[in-house]
Amino acid sequence: MHLVLAGPLPEIANRFSRFLAAPCPHDALVIYTRECTGRPRKVAGPADLVDRVSIDELDAAKESVSPGDVVIGDVVLAGGRRPVLMVRDETDTLLVLVAKRGARAIRPTVPTEVIRWWFALVAVSIRQQVSQASPDYLAESRAASSERARTIAQLTEAHEDTLASILSVLRSRDIDDRAARSTAAETASAALISLRGVGDTDRKLATEALTAAFDRLRDELEPVVRQWELDVEYVGPDGGGRTIPGEIAHAARAIVRTVTVAFGVAQQHSRVRVAWECVDGDLVIDVRDQGNGDLDGSGLRSQLGGRLGALGGRLEVETLAGWGSRVTVRIQLEEAQRRPDEERLSALNPREREVLGHLALGRRNKSIAAELGVSENTIKFHVTSILQKLHVSNRGEAGLLAARAGITAG
Repeated sequence: MHLVLAGPLPEIANRFSRFLAAPCPHDALVIYTRECTGRPRKVAGPADLVDRVSIDELDAAKESVSPGDVVIGDVVLAGGRRPVLMVRDETDTLLVLVAKRGARAIRPTVPTEVIRWWFALVAVSIRQQVSQASPDYLAESRAASSERARTIAQLTEAHEDTLASILSVLRSRDIDDRAARSTAAETASAALISLRGVGDTDRKLATEALTAAFDRLRDELEPVVRQWELDVEYVGPDGGGRTIPGEIAHAARAIVRTVTVAFGVAQQHSRVRVAWECVDGDLVIDVRDQGNGDLDGSGLRSQLGGRLGALGGRLEVETLAGWGSRVTVRIQLEEAQRRPDEERLSALNPREREVLGHLALGRRNKSIAAELGVSENTIKFHVTSILQKLHVSNRGEAGLLAARAGITAG
């Protein structure tokens, strides 16, 4: 079991699958955890099976298992019903083992309670590695999140246009078969709604609300506060409904823990102030104390260098003998090459920014027009102008740029 837990996080599914090959023969293994924002699915097995397992299927499967339970049965995975063994850990991480091809059920050779214990170790290990926000995890998670968001935006745009075209034809009175037209229209409408839901699901998986991320910091910092007997003042961000990438939320909490421990080592019984805020597209972390000003700045830079390098972050350490120390960290909320171009956004007039906010939510021209009380042709005119000013080729790209800049309709 040590070999399963000791290796890199991205390969943990393959290592665990090999470990379970004898005690629980299976064709494929899926670990589903919302802790990993970049890759919530960790898979091992045939690509034609595991690559087709969707988040919606895993969410449905998880709902059929109570936390701490093991279930052997059938669930829908990769578009078909399959015999599986499922474990839902107390950390809300799900394990799915798919039975060997041709088998009617999965038959472990050890008690299922043992498999539950093993998976509990794996789930805790995943959570710890994500919480520690290692440089490798941060780099992989950021790359995966960016690629997934870009792909989903492109797919959504293409399929929305296709389904909208189908609906317009089906709603035409020139089609005689009323029953067939009605059924097809309902099917296309349901598909369109489901497709738009993909973007919402992705945002929930890949991001954390800024205020919720800070609240979670309080809980994670509590053991450090108790150990070093620190008096901590928390100054939370004015979130305004803003979200931040999940890997940055994990990194920010890990950075604050490291800095707080450094303050504790330098000066026990100290008063510490922890503050987060968003400034100019960066998350700014400010941690200061009222100690003796003898914080080990070089040691702190060495500890945090890997994480900050993976995220393009910057660290400043100020110390003043007899007065205390201050640590300031700035982390880009988006990769530099993908950050919204403020000059392009500033070229939009107030009405265009309002329309852009609706595009960020995936709304069509007709619904935007109804919301704003104008004609659909007026919205088409605004959308054309927006695409030109932002130098993007379609609505999906414009909406993605808006979402990254925090521009959404109220």
